[in-house]
Amino acid sequence: MATSSEDTIALLQRVPVFAALVEEELARIAEVTVPRRFEAGEVVFHEGDRSSTCYVVRSGRARALREHADGRSITLANFGPGDIFGELAMFDDERRSATVEALEETEVIAILAGDRRRRLHEHPDIAVKLTSALGNRLRDTNERLARQSFQTVQSRVASVLAQLVAAARTEGDADHDVLITSTQAELAQLAGSSRESASRFMAVLERAGIITQGRGKVVVHDPPALERYVY
Repeated sequence: MATSSEDTIALLQRVPVFAALVEEELARIAEVTVPRRFEAGEVVFHEGDRSSTCYVVRSGRARALREHADGRSITLANFGPGDIFGELAMFDDERRSATVEALEETEVIAILAGDRRRRLHEHPDIAVKLTSALGNRLRDTNERLARQSFQTVQSRVASVLAQLVAAARTEGDADHDVLITSTQAELAQLAGSSRESASRFMAVLERAGIITQGRGKVVVHDPPALERYVY
């Protein structure tokens, strides 16, 4: 699992939070990263745990979820290569707001709290850039939530599928027949809809030849046609 500094810098360059950092600054962050691996189903951290580490996905997939006292859970986000999670741990030691678990064998690079603080104290210019990037990320999240509040279920499900298609393309998938490894329940949770409503709409997409569904996967045959359902 050993990786070179160049590989780690290249991975960090893909992360929007680090986009404003120049290569020398990225190298300083890369020096304090630690490689880690999680098996499918393994929990990276639980909701309520102390925030001490943030993670960038090198390979595999993970998800963030919130659990209700009655046993129900909702998926908040999926993470793939180049995605970061637990990033607020770079600035505070508050409790985790969600549980993150690996959906398949997942390799990440971890940035530990002590190393993070030392780097930011030594290089305050990096801290300023990271704070600005996190502010932009929060603004984007607020805009997405506001947009979703005005969307129909069909539009929200189509938006989630379109986002997953875009993420798959960054990993080298083709423009057509893009494989999405998510269940109907996971897609419904990401879209903030019931599984029944999401299932009905996906059946419409399948009859139109835009997607094909399988167990735990969806193949998107015509991404441009899918995006016409997003408004």
